[in-house]
Amino acid sequence: MRTTFYRLAITGVASALLLTGCATNGGDTNLSAALPTSVPPDAKLSISVNTTRVQLQATGQLAGLPFTVTDWPVVQAGPDVVQAFRGGALDLATNAGIPPIHARATGVDAKIVGVKVRTTPLYKFLTAPGSNINSVADLRGKRIGFSPGQAQGVVVLRTLQAAGIGLDQVKLVDLSSTQFLTALQGGQIDAAPSGEPIISKYLAQYRDQGAKAIETTAVDALTILWAPTAVLQDSAKLAAVAEFVKIWARNDIWAWEHPQEWADAYYVKDQKVSPEDAQRILTTLEKPYYPANWDEAIRWEQETVDLVTESGYFGSSFDAATLFDRRFEKLASEAVPASYRTKEKP
Repeated sequence: MRTTFYRLAITGVASALLLTGCATNGGDTNLSAALPTSVPPDAKLSISVNTTRVQLQATGQLAGLPFTVTDWPVVQAGPDVVQAFRGGALDLATNAGIPPIHARATGVDAKIVGVKVRTTPLYKFLTAPGSNINSVADLRGKRIGFSPGQAQGVVVLRTLQAAGIGLDQVKLVDLSSTQFLTALQGGQIDAAPSGEPIISKYLAQYRDQGAKAIETTAVDALTILWAPTAVLQDSAKLAAVAEFVKIWARNDIWAWEHPQEWADAYYVKDQKVSPEDAQRILTTLEKPYYPANWDEAIRWEQETVDLVTESGYFGSSFDAATLFDRRFEKLASEAVPASYRTKEKP
């Protein structure tokens, strides 16, 4: 079952949005220019990277950034970030690999400027209270929460593909990931993919009613930083984005190397999970990996492009390399110790 909204987004409005999404907004630089080596004092960004904000606050660095953060909006769902980019309300965000594909399909011109790679599954399938789903194989014939513009949507497609379950053997229910829990609780869907700390919060409330978290082998490999092209055509913002890529990577390493401080600052105080759940979540985290070469990340993104387009979403396939601004390729990896530039075996 394909979602009407996304078909309309491709066929009905994409060309009109392409004109606005590709506007330079009077930028004073271009995508072939070398990255600035210093940040001008008037540089400003609106940034949606809540984990980095909490890390900077926990380490006392929030007030000492070399540019002004006008605000830290918590805009996490890919479609919401795309909409914020389109309206000029957001300069930089973190997401998975699928939102840039969605953005391109709906005419929003943006580029990936930072890449972190993971090798183990991040998501599990939460089930509705009282469901009889005990494994991925049991998803056949079920109603599954599905948002094609988000990482969770790709996890659904990869999971079904690996299990040999055709799209005609399930009912994909078009919802934003922010609606999944309400739909599960209300019995509108049978299962939906989710990650921590949402898994812990949901099970704490509904485990006694039969809700479960079902393992999947589907890996959502990329965590990215990305920005509208218009932002990267503004030399002051470009300089600030380049500096933030380094800050993003360094602070992620701080969180990995200070697990107790991170658990308390983020999972307990910011995300409101119990200290016990925070400790358990820590055991599921994967050591950060920032590749110095993006070839593997681009190959994974191409697989995702092919998967979603072959499944009937986001138009025709295209060269995934066009989503990446490789001027930024080495910034994150060079900002972290060498041990975080090498991928560990899962």
